[in-house]
Amino acid sequence: MFDGPEASLKSPTPLPWLDSVALRDLVLHETHAACVDARGDVYQWGNVSTQGNIPTTPLKTLRGKNIKQLAINGDRVVALAETGDVFVLSATNVQPAASSSSFKYWDAGDVGGAVELKPRHALTRGERFVSVSVGDHHLLALTSNGRTFAHPLSHKANSYGQLGMRHLEFTEGGVSRTIDLVPDVVRDPYALSSPRGRAPSPRRVIPASASAKEPSGCNLLFEIPALNGIRISQIAAGSRTSFARTSDGRVLGWGANEFGQIGLGESISLSTIPVPTEVFLWRDVGKGTRTTCTDIQAGGDLSMFTVERKDGSSIDIVDVLVCGNGQWGGLGNSLFSNAQGNPVRARGVSGLHEYNEHMQNMQPIRPHAVAISPTGHVLVTLETLAGSSGMYGGRDLVVWGANYDYQLGIGKRGNMANATTLHRPDGSRYLLQKVEATVKDLEGKVWRKKVEVEQTAVAGNKASVVYWRIVL
Repeated sequence: MFDGPEASLKSPTPLPWLDSVALRDLVLHETHAACVDARGDVYQWGNVSTQGNIPTTPLKTLRGKNIKQLAINGDRVVALAETGDVFVLSATNVQPAASSSSFKYWDAGDVGGAVELKPRHALTRGERFVSVSVGDHHLLALTSNGRTFAHPLSHKANSYGQLGMRHLEFTEGGVSRTIDLVPDVVRDPYALSSPRGRAPSPRRVIPASASAKEPSGCNLLFEIPALNGIRISQIAAGSRTSFARTSDGRVLGWGANEFGQIGLGESISLSTIPVPTEVFLWRDVGKGTRTTCTDIQAGGDLSMFTVERKDGSSIDIVDVLVCGNGQWGGLGNSLFSNAQGNPVRARGVSGLHEYNEHMQNMQPIRPHAVAISPTGHVLVTLETLAGSSGMYGGRDLVVWGANYDYQLGIGKRGNMANATTLHRPDGSRYLLQKVEATVKDLEGKVWRKKVEVEQTAVAGNKASVVYWRIVL
């Protein structure tokens, strides 16, 4: 939280309350944010309210749950505990350190405290949730056994098929209920057409059990049927899209595709992909070259895939492929294109190599972390921690995309379609560090000594933050 009169910060500026503080996680949205301190407690701040008042400092809203990861959208903060428990907190009506409350998912104003989400059917023995990701209206969750679950955060959760299922069945008060979440384009083929001259769609009768109002007791996670039996290693949710990376390095995508953000190629013009569909990441690659996806990230209407290519030589190639809405330069290919269905290489972060003295040959420079903002800017941290001599250095932070609000931190306004290494005011490269330190919680109490922490970049709505993250 920045206490100052300026509406925008044009270059990286220290935040007093984050000075010498290490966190487990931090997430930003347009008007609110949240973090997890060293003890696993959740704090929220920004345009949130508690009993009609807006707090001026971070407010502890969930304690004692040992939270390790957060995900955020305009209405909710989703928290994942080390034990695998999944909690949902309101972003507009927070309750200090609450542990439970009644919950109406499709009416954000009624949400208070934290509510735990449970799987529709019990997980197997020893299985737990290990990762969560949220879009504007839907939630994805991944288990330790590679199973993928989804949850609707509003009645728009499947408007583009991003939920991966059309029907939700559950029991409320001993009564079996069914919610029908048919994608808009399936319910009304003309939904995305111009209203002028549209032929009226046949009136569709919705069963009483599938009313437009969400039952307050539907706090369940549902396994995505199409992914049953497919072991998933990573999940990612864009605003209206969903992705899953399999254990063998393939990618499946579904949801909104009007900007080509699923990455199915220029020949696929469908605006909605309602079922998980494989994304081909080896177009324009020679025969004999093996392509494996090692990371997927999504934000807004942009999608990014880190791929490793092996052609039998001793030097591997690592590329960062981007697709979707590049209107503000988010594709990183020197072009401002508002639709890109064929994933393209982001220049400046793809195909990089450096000499490794230990290996005595050239090695690829890989992305250490990728952050994509819902509003179109990208932060990539390159794995350049050790220099060619083996001496400790730091990780380069490379930025591009939307920059109308100075979110790239380069000191000037203007969208950028080329990857640019971030520099300090004195001209030196902005290198993200990794150290050992004594870590305190947000109440100033020592948590542990000699803890490994690293600087991590976060891309929020029209804003960016670099904070010290605890390496768990």
